[in-house]
Amino acid sequence: MPGLTTLPSFPTDVPVHSMLVVDYQLLKAGDKDEISKLWHAATHTGFWYLKNHGVEWEVDAMFDLGAETLALPLYEKMKYEQGDNGDSFGYKARGTIATDLSGTRDTVEFLNIAQDDVLSWPHPIHRTYPSTVNARMGSVLSPFVRKSMDVNNTLLDIFERLLGLPKGAIAALHATDEPSGSEARVVKTPPNQSSAGIGAHTDFGTLTFLHNRLGGLQVLPPGSQEWQYVKPLPGHAICNVGDALAIFSGGILRSNLHRLMPPPGQQSRYERYSVAFFTRPQNSVVLRPLVEDSDTIADAVARNPKEEFYSGATAGEWTARRIRKLRLRNRKGPETWFEAKGTEHQVVVIGAGVVTASA
Repeated sequence: MPGLTTLPSFPTDVPVHSMLVVDYQLLKAGDKDEISKLWHAATHTGFWYLKNHGVEWEVDAMFDLGAETLALPLYEKMKYEQGDNGDSFGYKARGTIATDLSGTRDTVEFLNIAQDDVLSWPHPIHRTYPSTVNARMGSVLSPFVRKSMDVNNTLLDIFERLLGLPKGAIAALHATDEPSGSEARVVKTPPNQSSAGIGAHTDFGTLTFLHNRLGGLQVLPPGSQEWQYVKPLPGHAICNVGDALAIFSGGILRSNLHRLMPPPGQQSRYERYSVAFFTRPQNSVVLRPLVEDSDTIADAVARNPKEEFYSGATAGEWTARRIRKLRLRNRKGPETWFEAKGTEHQVVVIGAGVVTASA
């Protein structure tokens, strides 16, 4: 699909989730109305579009890098496979993780590249990557990761202030002087699929900065049992709150359920690629509400205490558990699906049945 100049139109006969469009440049300028719009999105659905983010060239280059890398022979990609121990960085082959309670295999492949390895290049901290990645580490990956970090950090600074936290409190949890799970990802879905690429989940980390050209992403709005597509808008990123930020905020910011399905309508006939950047805390940070630093968060937790906000897990442990439990080689039964869950406590429709997804 990279290289296509004209894509099939997004169909008009599928349910579409209406999301707020937030202007990044207005946020940077301190526009109060735009900041209010961001806050509303983050506290209600946890998803929003972001325009004028300034990463458009780097995103296009990442689509090209993803297409080239994921077109490599399988034996070559498997040299960089994640494994079954909960490691996130590296290659994930198709059909290796569960997408539902029944253990249905996924249909996507992807490559995760650690933020730490990009920033420390040419001396990797975590692992090595295919030659196609190494060749573009300086020209593509580094500018994409650094600009994505700037975008997410700008949003986090706004959330920090609105949550009543001391200046720098959230930034300190994501400092680059210690290892973290932050990563860039390129994803490929083959054409003509009929089942989920990635099953219903909340994101592991803090903030997600996502870029799509074809449909396929679906969200389950709060209080609803109808999955709705997120329509890709040219030049617009899709941002969402992850588990770590939801926990830090005591549930004020929402980490919402979503999944990856085949593109709708005529778009399903094409390979689907996506590019993402995930900001995650330092691996050693314990995930818990920041009640000591914010009366606003303390009040929210007092009104609505949640057991999963006090798991005692570090960010590294939280991510590793969720990845490990999704791997089919580690599956023992339906209970393994639930053991992979995050902060979601919402009814999930799986096939004809209804299942409550609890952490």
